[in-house]
Amino acid sequence: MVNLVAAQKPLLHGLMKLAGVRPYKVEIEPGTVMTFWVPSETISKPKKKNGLNPKLVAKPSKPVVVLVHGFSSEGIITWQFQVGALTKNYAVYVPDLLFFGGSITDKPDRSPAFQAQCLAVGLKKLGVEKCIVVGFSYGGMVAFKMAELYPGFVEAIVITGSILAMMDSIIETTLQELGFSSSSELLLPTSVKGLKALLSVAAHKKLWFPDRLHKDFLEVMFTNRKERAELLEGLVISNKDITIPKFQQRIHLLWGENDQIFKLKLAQNMKEQLGYKATFEGITKAGHLVHLERPCVYNRCLKQFLSSIHPESKNK
Repeated sequence: MVNLVAAQKPLLHGLMKLAGVRPYKVEIEPGTVMTFWVPSETISKPKKKNGLNPKLVAKPSKPVVVLVHGFSSEGIITWQFQVGALTKNYAVYVPDLLFFGGSITDKPDRSPAFQAQCLAVGLKKLGVEKCIVVGFSYGGMVAFKMAELYPGFVEAIVITGSILAMMDSIIETTLQELGFSSSSELLLPTSVKGLKALLSVAAHKKLWFPDRLHKDFLEVMFTNRKERAELLEGLVISNKDITIPKFQQRIHLLWGENDQIFKLKLAQNMKEQLGYKATFEGITKAGHLVHLERPCVYNRCLKQFLSSIHPESKNK
């Protein structure tokens, strides 16, 4: 039987290519490969006749925006409503983090820092010299770490539905309030019931899909379960080990006001911890999946912040 979710992928890939991005694999180091969707003008067209892979032919000519996905799906599915809205004025890069999409590693490190290091190396190999990083949920933690490790490379970050680090007290409280026993139970569902539970807390409005679609989504999107469970384990740190980095960059917190996973109060507290360079913006009638629930509002807010970093792009 045809997997309905998998069957939609060619259509989504086609739409992304029309929007101006195409897939490209980067070897970060031996044993570690990351997939990126990159601006079409920066790589050659693949030669179907002789099977040659595309090659890097140019550096980005516009300000670079990197969209980093969350834990439940790969890059272009997470950011499908943002890519086309940004490509006119920005060079958009959409990576698949390790163990998502086509990205893999044989290294044992499962920390957000390792993800951030691999992402930075991959972008630099693609000719990126500076970038603004937009991170959602798990991708937000990677974005924070990338900004901390590479202050001269990351110009600014936009964080949606995420926190600096997964402190044990926060995760315990959050899971208890949501009625889950572990992060894996919440974020790595194994049944239709579990996936429905995840969607019910991630979205503000209750979403209805037939069970068949839920089954197909589970089959396609929740691969590499062992490694992803290890990624979750690598996230949690003790409260006593947390230190707030002194970020040099501007940080914009762009939030769904009805986020049940990382609630509004957490975002507002984090803004105070981050200091004067952090700004906060809430979007009403939206939950954790704000960029999918209210994409037009989200895109407008995102572009307004991006244009404050690169005013020249606003008028192009």
